[in-house]
Amino acid sequence: MSQFSSEDEAELQSLLRELLKSVKDRISGAPSVECAEEILLHLEETDKNFHNYEFVKYLREYVESSLGTVIEEETENFTRGDGHAIGPGQDTLVHAVTKRTRESTQYKQMMQTLKQTMMVVVESLINKFEEDQLKKEEMDRKSQHEQSSSHYTENCSDSDSSFNQSYAFIKHEQLQVISEKLDPGRPREVRMEALQSLCYAPPSDVLSCESWTGLRRNLSAVLTDPDPELSDKVLQFFAKTFSSSPLNVTKDIYSTIAKSLEAHFLYHKLSFPSGSTSIDANRPDMARLLKQMRLINDFQKEVTTFWIRHPEKYMEEIIENTLSLLALHSEQGMSSPGSEKSLEPIHLISLLDMKATWFKKWMHGYYSRTVVLRLLERKYKSLIVNALQQCIYYFDSCDSVREETLEIIHSLEHQQIGPARRTLYTSKELEFVYFVHSLCVLGRLVMYTNGRKLFPIKVKKRRDPVTLTDLVVILINIMYQHPKPSCGEMTHVDSLSPTNLVMEVLRTLCDRTECAVECLYQIPVIETLLAPVITLLKGKLPKLNSLESALTHIADMLARIATTERGLSLLLYDRNLVSAEGESISAAHVVVQFTQRLLAKELHVFSELEIPPAVSGAFIFVCRQMYNTCEGLQVLRPYSLHECIAKAWRTTSSVSERVPTPVPGAPPVITSQELQSVVAWEEMLLDNLLNFAATPKGLLLLQQTGAINECVTYMFSRFTKKLQVSRCEKFGYGVMVTQVAATAPGIVALQSSGFVQTIVVELWSALECGREDVRVVHPKSTPMDPIDRSCLKSFLSLVNLLSSPHAMWELLGHRALPNKNEYNLREMATSVLDLMDRLIIINSDAKIHSLFNYEQSHTFGLRLLGVLCCNLDSFLLLESQYNVSELLLQGQRDNVTEPPSGEGEFIIDGLSVERNHILVRIGTVGGPSERRLPPRALQKGNDPYPWPMVSTYPLPKYYILDVPKTLRTKQESEISAFLASSKETERDASWMDDCRRQFCKIMATKSNTLTGYVLADLLERVVLHLSSSSTDCFFPPAEYKVVDHSVKTRSLSSVEQLGVGISLRYGKFLKLLREDSEQDLCLLLKHCQEFLSQQRVSVTSELSCFQGGYPGHDWFAASVFLLMHGDVGRSLSLLLRFSRLLPSAFLWPPRLHSSVHLPIEIAQSGIHPIYSCTAHYVEMLLKAEVPLVFSAFRMSGFTPSQICIQWLGQCFWNYLDWSEICHYVATCVIMGPDYQVYMCISALRHLQQDILQHTQTQDLQVFLKEEPIHGFRVSNYLEYMEGLERNYRSMVLSDMRSILPRSS
Repeated sequence: MSQFSSEDEAELQSLLRELLKSVKDRISGAPSVECAEEILLHLEETDKNFHNYEFVKYLREYVESSLGTVIEEETENFTRGDGHAIGPGQDTLVHAVTKRTRESTQYKQMMQTLKQTMMVVVESLINKFEEDQLKKEEMDRKSQHEQSSSHYTENCSDSDSSFNQSYAFIKHEQLQVISEKLDPGRPREVRMEALQSLCYAPPSDVLSCESWTGLRRNLSAVLTDPDPELSDKVLQFFAKTFSSSPLNVTKDIYSTIAKSLEAHFLYHKLSFPSGSTSIDANRPDMARLLKQMRLINDFQKEVTTFWIRHPEKYMEEIIENTLSLLALHSEQGMSSPGSEKSLEPIHLISLLDMKATWFKKWMHGYYSRTVVLRLLERKYKSLIVNALQQCIYYFDSCDSVREETLEIIHSLEHQQIGPARRTLYTSKELEFVYFVHSLCVLGRLVMYTNGRKLFPIKVKKRRDPVTLTDLVVILINIMYQHPKPSCGEMTHVDSLSPTNLVMEVLRTLCDRTECAVECLYQIPVIETLLAPVITLLKGKLPKLNSLESALTHIADMLARIATTERGLSLLLYDRNLVSAEGESISAAHVVVQFTQRLLAKELHVFSELEIPPAVSGAFIFVCRQMYNTCEGLQVLRPYSLHECIAKAWRTTSSVSERVPTPVPGAPPVITSQELQSVVAWEEMLLDNLLNFAATPKGLLLLQQTGAINECVTYMFSRFTKKLQVSRCEKFGYGVMVTQVAATAPGIVALQSSGFVQTIVVELWSALECGREDVRVVHPKSTPMDPIDRSCLKSFLSLVNLLSSPHAMWELLGHRALPNKNEYNLREMATSVLDLMDRLIIINSDAKIHSLFNYEQSHTFGLRLLGVLCCNLDSFLLLESQYNVSELLLQGQRDNVTEPPSGEGEFIIDGLSVERNHILVRIGTVGGPSERRLPPRALQKGNDPYPWPMVSTYPLPKYYILDVPKTLRTKQESEISAFLASSKETERDASWMDDCRRQFCKIMATKSNTLTGYVLADLLERVVLHLSSSSTDCFFPPAEYKVVDHSVKTRSLSSVEQLGVGISLRYGKFLKLLREDSEQDLCLLLKHCQEFLSQQRVSVTSELSCFQGGYPGHDWFAASVFLLMHGDVGRSLSLLLRFSRLLPSAFLWPPRLHSSVHLPIEIAQSGIHPIYSCTAHYVEMLLKAEVPLVFSAFRMSGFTPSQICIQWLGQCFWNYLDWSEICHYVATCVIMGPDYQVYMCISALRHLQQDILQHTQTQDLQVFLKEEPIHGFRVSNYLEYMEGLERNYRSMVLSDMRSILPRSS
């Protein structure tokens, strides 16, 4: 195919003509020949259909046939290595082959042939074009009349015929002649011929000529000519100009049309149809106006895409001309229906663009919005006044008008259906489309700050100006008046329905915080929304045309309001509504009362109406947006809504379960559609019940309903489908899963639902299997981080899941490892026990050989083990069952070189470094200044790991810091002086207040003196004073006779024995205990067990935490033992007295473990008050006091309650220095148990910057669990805690007191 035949040339000519036709619009719009050439040169970059053109395909085939052999030969040469040396990589090969091909003889011959042939083809095309042009001009002159009558058959001024004309060059002298011929005094035929010639001329030439001013004046006159052919021909020219000219040209055309229309409406009053009359779009004068309005409206909608590229004055001219035209308004425009009105431009634009798309586009960009709002404020505010007046007029109109709305909507929605188009429009239809247009304009206007500044607005027949709040109230009332749909149209949702239009505006306002605050979060708006609800609660039926529709929309709006902080606060706390009983209550109380009545079906006014479950579900969802927050649950809790929803769920569930199996031939008891609705209602109730688990206290309420297993199973089904929690939630189920996993019943429910197995299988697939679709030729890159990015999400999910010791006790407690002799390579881990066996406790060659990626997988397991061991109770469980420390030590001993003589050296690798870190972490106890942990990263230089390797205990002294100085004797201090001087007044009621003042003073000035024996004496005296007062004693007195020989027969569990060892090591390090203190600590723990066991109820449960006594170690008792310097008598005496006080319920976790003092349902729940009360208020106060930290937790999928129960459960061991732990205990005992909440808030506030940083690096939970709280001193935050006490004590302390019935 090296040469072209005559047939090839003909085919090329045809294909080239088709290509030029396809890009004709681009070329004709170019302002110059050079620009046209640039467009063609860069066509491949700008035209997505470039490679689909037949001309391009033809050329590609020609190149392949000419050069295909050459390319193959060159590629084979380079692949064989016969060519010149080239660098590695496919791109280099392509460049090399391309270069050699372009240098070949075949390439040069092909290009020469192609150029010669294309020159012939192009020349032939030019000659043919000139012949066709001459013939066409002759035909046009003959058929001028026929062509003119055929234009605008589609009733559209910018129809295709406007753009299908060819261009011819025209001289300025010719344009002068055309301008003279268009003079209104010339005959019609002359003017028509001039217009015909003008349509063939390039618009850029016309608008740049010297006679354009006169030509424009004459064209404007033709626009108003009664002859439709003349005016249509002008519109044809204007439409062509709009499509192919820059803005500096088109703005003049636009101004010409707009001013022509404005002049017409000013001097030719058009009567507005009244009664049975209507306007006819086919009437010549009306058709002309509609076509002109349609053309400028189309331009309005398109101009926003390019006017930013031009000077602002062009845009201002267009906007001002538009607003000037639309602001025309006669005095009779808003009169009563009986008076005569005038038809105005705003009516026509509303008919053509009902939803004000032009205005929405103009308001979208800041560039144009500022100009629009400035002009509206200064010159054309009447446009907004009229729009507002129209909405008020629609609202105030009589019932008969509203009843006809459905018919109007239906006719407008279907006006383009069928062979005959609508041409007649009644006055009611025009009023309605003007209302729709006005509503859309106002809805867009109030979205923006400067738009809202136009309010309040003074309107007719209203004494006071209309404010933003008034406008929203009017819109809500319009939504209430939506006509009741007929049975056949129940499911039809039309886009022009007033209700849907209003809801679209209100939803938009809800989504924008500033709009919502100014427009929606106002008492009158909430009153208007809840007025029908309050009427129903009073037993009356509100005047609503569609009760179901109105209630659904009310619930939708309230739910959206409740999703924001400001809106939620308004619903919860503003008590400005009058309830059915006549008392002032907040909106939240009205909503929850109504929801309760709906669920219980106690609303008698509904007895004759069939209100579907969707309405009840919508109001439950409003409540859910409140009770899934701590503050919302605080307000709604007295209503026991969880019980109402659970009762409705059980009823619905029983209905779906009782559906009999269909029998062939027998009529079905319940139709499939009814069954689907029952199942959907059941799932909706479960979904709403599940959302109680969003807060710690809510999770306790969910557990008490008995539906936690079903709810978690439902959550798992949605989680696997990656569905959001709800339409109002930005995040998935991560936070809720973490919240549920913090409790024993929650983790058991997650296990039984299959959630835990799914997490483990996903991890194993990412860690060991990899992606099946990755080919062998693209192997997976070697991970550079200890945990590869592909496994990070699974790692964090496991950390969240196993963060609480309750999860470890339930998933691993009393479970032995499989330790198989052989593992199948296809055998996947499906449980946490499997992970422990396969990834962490690797104690055999069989386990090593079963892993495809041993180092990576084992490193993952060790990192997980390191995080788990940060919780001391979890570590004690793992150590007691699997002896992890000895396993790690043995791994270190095995990881040495084998020299011919002498001892080997440690091999420094990822596993040995990780093992070393864990061994130091579990081998020492201490706060940030009491121990040193080796880093996990290597250093640069000759000695990459200078820290001592651990292969035996005790640890090298390098890791144990110097013991801080502890006051061993009763030194003279202000506290000592106070205690000595107040012995006689100790029983006075004011003694405790004096003690608190003295404590705060010492903490603020000399907190370092408040330690040792001084602090021990202070705690003893305070506890003695409080326990001697009947008003301060919270728990009833318990008889306990201290008999050492009776408790010595008790045995401590392996967990407790390990805990004793850790406590003794810490006490000896602090120089608080003697070498022989072990027996005393064991005796103290046995006494505590004996004492607390006498106050426990017998619980029949499968939960591991109820199998025996308290499953963890008593860290608080150990802390008291250290605080009393190992004096078992003083320690026991203090604990026994302390057990009568309220702080013991929260500082001493074993105190209320399945306690007889708790209500039986709480004692059996497995959820400790530290979680359901303290952690709940930590989350509640954190959201109010440190919102950035609260948001960081939400984003990370972790919860503040998880880390707080870890801190509090082990009494801040390993997180604070011993002196700060003592201050924590003293503060909570002396100042009150609510200071436990304030302590956690202070610690999280102290860590704010670190928390925000680690949220960004996606390791927040790991950081909080592994790192101590550096630099935190209780004394520095005591003043802040006192401020929290003043704001929140009444709420927090009263709820702490409500953990048990007052009868006890």
